[in-house]
Amino acid sequence: MHRYMRAIGFSKLTDRNELKQLLTEIVLSATARAYTSNSEKVVLAEFSKDFAENIGITVCGEFDEEDKFIYEYYYPYMRGSAISTEEDISVERHASQESYAGICDDIRVGVSLIFYLQNMIPYVKFQNAGELPIRGTTLTLSGLSLSGTIMLPISKNENDRKRVNRATLNRGNLIAAARKGDEEAIESLTLEDMDTYSMISKKIHNEDVFTLVDTYFMPFGVECDQYSILGEITGCRLVHNKLTGEGIYQLMISSNDLQMDVCINQTDLIGEPQAGRRFKGIVWIQGFINFPE
Repeated sequence: MHRYMRAIGFSKLTDRNELKQLLTEIVLSATARAYTSNSEKVVLAEFSKDFAENIGITVCGEFDEEDKFIYEYYYPYMRGSAISTEEDISVERHASQESYAGICDDIRVGVSLIFYLQNMIPYVKFQNAGELPIRGTTLTLSGLSLSGTIMLPISKNENDRKRVNRATLNRGNLIAAARKGDEEAIESLTLEDMDTYSMISKKIHNEDVFTLVDTYFMPFGVECDQYSILGEITGCRLVHNKLTGEGIYQLMISSNDLQMDVCINQTDLIGEPQAGRRFKGIVWIQGFINFPE
C-alpha cells in the first residue's frame, strides 16, 4: 500500500482486494489517459482519475502483444497550480520500474531539488524522438504530506519585508555569480554565512528557533525526493475526496521564495491553516514539467 494514499483521502484503505478493485475502476473510468512506446518498442500507458480537484491516482503499466494492459505500479498525485521554477531540469529513469525522477538546481533552495516526475509519457515521447533537451520548459511542483503543523508567522512590517526581499535578491545574485567561478562572490557568501551562524548562536539561548528561522527547505531521510519544509501559507482551501468523503487541505506554500502546492489529510494537520500563517511538515515532492507548445 502506498504510504501517501492517506494524504489524498484514502486513510482507511488497507485491504488489498479493495485496492485492486479501486485500481481496476481507475483504468476503466479514467479521467485522463496517455500512451507512448519506449526505446524497447513497449507500449506504455498511464490512467489517471481525480477524486477531488487536482487530486487523484495514476495507474501505470504496459500493453502486451495481445493488447492486454499489464499493471506495474500506481501513485497518488496532486497537480500544482503555479510555476515553481524556470531553471534547467534533468530527468533520470528509476532502476526498478518505468518511472522517472527529475532534478533541478534552483538557487533559492540551496540544494539540488529532486522530485518524482508526474508527466512521464510526454517526456518519454520527446526522448524517443531525440528532441531532448528542450529549451523553455518550466516546472510546477506539488507535495503530499502525512503530518504537518500550523505555526504563527513572524511579525514583520513593510520595511522588514522590503529588507528581506532585497537580501534574498542579493544572495541569489551572489550564488549565480559564485556558480560561474566569481571568487569575490564566493568570499561574500562565506562571510555572510559566518555572520548568520554567529548571530543565531547568540540569539538561540534566549529565543525560539522558529522566531529566528522564517522558512527552510531541507532534504529529509534517505529517500531523495522527500523534504522537510517550513513556509508561509499564501492560499488554503478544504476539499473532500468524492469516494471516501475525507477532508483534504490544499495549501499554497511559499518556502525559500519557492511556490508549491501541498495537500494533507485534514486529520493529519495540527492547527488551523490560514493565509499568512506557516506550515511545517515532511512532504513528498512531485513535479510536472511544462513543455513549450
